[in-house]
This record gives sequence, structure tokens and C-alpha cells, in this order.
Amino acid sequence: MPRYLSLLWGHDDPAPRRGPRPTLTVADIGRAGVAVADEKGADALSMKAIADKLGMTTMSLYRYVDTKDDIIDIVFDTAIGHAGPAILDSTGWRTRAENWARTFAAALRQHPWLAGLALTRPPLGPAAISWLEIGVRCFDDTPLGGRQRMSSLLLLDGFVRQHVRQTVQMGLQDEPDDRPTYEAALSVFTATDSHPGITAALAAADNDDDFYETELTFGLTVILDGLAALIDP
Repeated sequence: MPRYLSLLWGHDDPAPRRGPRPTLTVADIGRAGVAVADEKGADALSMKAIADKLGMTTMSLYRYVDTKDDIIDIVFDTAIGHAGPAILDSTGWRTRAENWARTFAAALRQHPWLAGLALTRPPLGPAAISWLEIGVRCFDDTPLGGRQRMSSLLLLDGFVRQHVRQTVQMGLQDEPDDRPTYEAALSVFTATDSHPGITAALAAADNDDDFYETELTFGLTVILDGLAALIDP
């Protein structure tokens, strides 16, 4: 097991380094990384920036991690936090799955940079695994097999991440009341003769300023309706 994962899970360092006894924990590194990203964005995450935040040298971090990818994984696990078991309190797989998706989306929105964080491997920290555990159990009372449950959760996970990422990229994370909607901005650059499909869709669309909630509800409805056809034919 990689050093950073052993430490994240509270195990002993599998390959302790020579020198003074470590004075920090991976939790300290994770919190420092989250603080850096909250202040300057995910692109500012670096070994040096985190070391500076902790008041230590960059080389000192190598007592805890081996690569920057380790740092990114630690920061993700710290920022996302653990999934709460209350997600499973509702009756029915569909309600539980929607609760999971909305709670996960809310966790991502706590740190606008989080949904777009460049992970290079599947997250395996204890917080990330807690979301997987709770998510899979949303389908406990269904006829889905193990692979289908994992696939169903992967579908929800992917949609939620992309929706939150898109909301942030479009500048709609915390939209002021006087800011034009995406549809209004889009209409400036389209016309009936050059973009007949877009203009027709915009003309028929309801005027709804809450992009985040409207698109989240629409996407979840489509996905859950599809799963319902598989689970409750």
C-alpha cells in the first residue's frame, strides 16, 4: 500500500524514513492543501505551496508522500469529507439514491475547485470510500447485482461531478441576482438564421434563473427513470 494511503487510513508507515520523528500528519497536509486551493484555486496546489502553508521545507513533505499525485489525493479526501449514514434513512432506493447525489453535489460545492480537481487515479482514501459504501447501499432492496449497483453509482457520480464542474466553469456557482442567465448571454451570440436549433430551444424554454437546481433535477430525473426501468420494470 502506498505510504500516503497507509497514513490516511491510520496505519503505520510501511517504509519509515530515517531522520527525526515526523511532527505532522497527513491530516495536517490535507487541511493545508484545502486552504491553499480555497485561497488560490486548485492550480496553486504544489508541494512548495503546501510546505509554505505548514511552515516547513518542501523536502520535509517527502517523509509523508512520494509524489504530487499523493498530495492531490490527500487534499481531495480531506475536502470531500465523510458521507453521512443519514443518506440511507429514507425508504426506497430512488429516494436514497437522489439523497446521495444531492448530498454529494453539496459537498463538492463547498469547495468550487473540487469537482475539477485533476485526480490521476481512483480515490481510495477513507472519506472517498465512505461515499462509495453509502452509495452502493442505496440499492440494497433492489434486484440489481453487485456490478450493476457499482455501475449505477458510477453513473450518478459522473453526472454529479460534471454538473457541479460545469456550474462552476459557467460562473453560475453563486450567481448574483443582477447577473444575466446563461440563456440570456447565449442569445447575444446566436440568431435564427445562423443557429436555428439553439434559438428555437431558447424561445420554447421556461425562464428559470436557477441553472444549478434546474439542471441537477433534470439530470437526476432522467438517470433515475432509466434505472427504474431496469429495477422496477
